[in-house]
Amino acid sequence: MTVLTGERLTNVGIDAVALKPTEVDVERARDLDVQTVTIDYEGHEHVPAPAVFERLAEEADVRATVPVRADGFDPLGDESVRNNLPDVVGEVLVAGHPAYLERDERKRAIAPRLSAAITDSNEPWVGTEGIERTALAAGGTQYELLSGSTIRDVRALREVGFDGEIAVYAPTVLTDDEDVVLDAVGDYTARRGPVRAALPDDCPHDSTIKGDARETLLTACCDYALAGINDTVTHQANLLKEAGVDHIVAYPARGLDALGV
Repeated sequence: MTVLTGERLTNVGIDAVALKPTEVDVERARDLDVQTVTIDYEGHEHVPAPAVFERLAEEADVRATVPVRADGFDPLGDESVRNNLPDVVGEVLVAGHPAYLERDERKRAIAPRLSAAITDSNEPWVGTEGIERTALAAGGTQYELLSGSTIRDVRALREVGFDGEIAVYAPTVLTDDEDVVLDAVGDYTARRGPVRAALPDDCPHDSTIKGDARETLLTACCDYALAGINDTVTHQANLLKEAGVDHIVAYPARGLDALGV
C-alpha cells in the first residue's frame, strides 16, 4: 500500500488542510507543506488560543471558522471570541453546524449576520453548505464541500462569468484499502442526502457493509472524498483545478499520522 506523506501534499494538488482541534494538535500543521491551514469550529471550548493561531501563521496562511450565529462570533450580538482572533488570522464565515449551536442560536437569521461579518473581514472565505445562494450573493471565496456534482457546478459558475475564487473542502483518505476508506469516510458519506436515499435504512456505514450497498457506498466515498493513492488523488485534484477550483482543502479523515507527520 502506498501512502502520501505530509511533505508531498502539494505535489498532488492539495494546497490546504482543514483541522479539527478535538482530533489533532493543530500546531502539527507546521510540518505540512501546504499554503493554507483552516481550523474548524467545534464549540467555544475547542477554539485554539490566540498564541496558537499566531505560531501557525508563521508557517502558513491561517483561517479560523467563524459560525456567525454562535454567541462569541455573532457580528450582530456577542462577538467576543471573534474579536480575540489575531489580526494575522483570516476567516471562514459559515452559518454554523447545528450540532455546535444552541437552540436559540440555530433560530438566528443567517443573511444579515453573514453580511455584517463580511464587512468586518479581510478577504473572507464563505462556506456554502446549506446557504449556497446567500453565500454567492455575499461574495468572497466560495467554500464548498466536495460532492459528485462539484465539477459540474464549478464549470457552470465559470461559464456564466463568476470570477471569484472557489475553495473545495474534501475529506481525504490516502490509501487504496477499501476497508480503510469505508471506516474513515463511510459514515460521513452516508449522511449526504443522495447517498442516504440510495442505501438501505438498516445497513452499516463502515467496512462491515456488504453486497450492493457496499459498492454503492464505496462509489459515493470517491464522490464526496479524495480517496486513493498518489495517481488517483492527483487525477481527482487535476479535474477539480481544470474545472475552475482554486484551492483544494484536505481534511485528513484518519488524522495527521496517516499523512506521515
